[in-house]
Amino acid sequence: MSKVEFAIIGAGPAGMAAATLAAELGLDTMLIDEQGSPGGQIYRGVERAPAASPLGRDYLAGNQLVAAMRASAVEYRPATTVWHLEPEGTMHLAGAGRTETISARRILLATGAIERPVPIPGWVLPGVMTVGAAQILLKTADLVPTGRTVLAGQGPLLYLVATQLARAGAPPAAILETTPPANYRRALRALRRRWPGLPPLLKGVASIFSAMRAGIPVRRDVRGLRAIGRGTLERVVWEGGEAAADHLLLHEGVIPNIQISLALQLRHEWGEDQLSWRPALDPWGQTSLPCIAVAGDAGGIVGAEAARLLGQLAALDAAMLLGRIGEPERDRRAGPIRAALVRERALHAFLDRLYRPRRSILIPEDDVVVCRCEEVPAGRIRRAVRLGATGPNQLKAFTRCGMGPCQGRICGPVVAAVIADALAKPIAEIGTWRPRAPFKPITVGALAAFEAAEPEAGEAVSRG
Repeated sequence: MSKVEFAIIGAGPAGMAAATLAAELGLDTMLIDEQGSPGGQIYRGVERAPAASPLGRDYLAGNQLVAAMRASAVEYRPATTVWHLEPEGTMHLAGAGRTETISARRILLATGAIERPVPIPGWVLPGVMTVGAAQILLKTADLVPTGRTVLAGQGPLLYLVATQLARAGAPPAAILETTPPANYRRALRALRRRWPGLPPLLKGVASIFSAMRAGIPVRRDVRGLRAIGRGTLERVVWEGGEAAADHLLLHEGVIPNIQISLALQLRHEWGEDQLSWRPALDPWGQTSLPCIAVAGDAGGIVGAEAARLLGQLAALDAAMLLGRIGEPERDRRAGPIRAALVRERALHAFLDRLYRPRRSILIPEDDVVVCRCEEVPAGRIRRAVRLGATGPNQLKAFTRCGMGPCQGRICGPVVAAVIADALAKPIAEIGTWRPRAPFKPITVGALAAFEAAEPEAGEAVSRG
């Protein structure tokens, strides 16, 4: 079994920043990522992007993070899946058709975010996908949707991708914004005093105006969204209107990717501000498990720049715990990083209020499919609750919800919301899935080649 001092899972902004700084501070550092190249979701494929990329300057800025990581002493492991992680720091990896076991003294989860599921009637039709998925196709394969494309939902990514598609020669036919008008009033309360998040907010406003300058029609306060078609998407319908469409791209924000932290049974907390679960962390990203830390959107949605800063804080803490620097140096170097974080978090407090989803998005009607893997509609979940299912894990015995390949990554938030609504309880009391290894599907051949190794005592390093 191989050994490493500091292992980082996820090569997005948080993971790359943490790895680069940790290596600079003298830590034996390994960066593990499922993708074939660094960047995470936000900077996916950035190394191959041309200078005139339709994805814009903010996307291309990721090249600086990638270049710094590439130039460092980090051991970078692309196209590698962490399919199991043991609490004391033993990682089981799969890549290139083989498995491997590595022991790390300290581990940082920088697994980023996933898009919030948007279970509307017809969302399982061919032609309906998420805005983020369409952006991935543009980043990795220069593919854009053909025909009539409608974007629906809310959040900064909605207008950003609309603008990127327009620059790529495929302007959307329409944007259907679902933001409730009351959200604007709640969000504007954050602007009543001197506010450090104003500069990045202006950048977001510029993205909206870019979409409007591209001639993309925008309809606001859209309710009752439905995808209609026989065998494939044909049109999009909402209260008071409809539009022919070949593609419908949905987006209602992002939530932390907590599959690994849930499997480790770390302490989590329900964030009412972002309507999602997240690991409970100290100011350095330390979790309830001694040798595990979390940085970036995996610990709560903060955005790319804040994720980078949080990755650096986690690296400083790891270097202190592993004996490379003292506590005074760690705290001194963390000072300007924390000051920058204040500015970034001010913006996201505003965005959380502005883009809070409607109840109808979180809690769909009976005939809407919730679990796509097992084709379970919301009505069957409600019937299971009446029969005695009190939470997501009990629900599996009644419906097989969460037992498909995604292990509840897609349906989990909606399942919990439907159960909470049926029982008239807060979602925080309902809980969420308990994922099991393997975290992601792996081949039988890779499992057959796996040889379990006993961890050596005293290897993991933790606070206290």
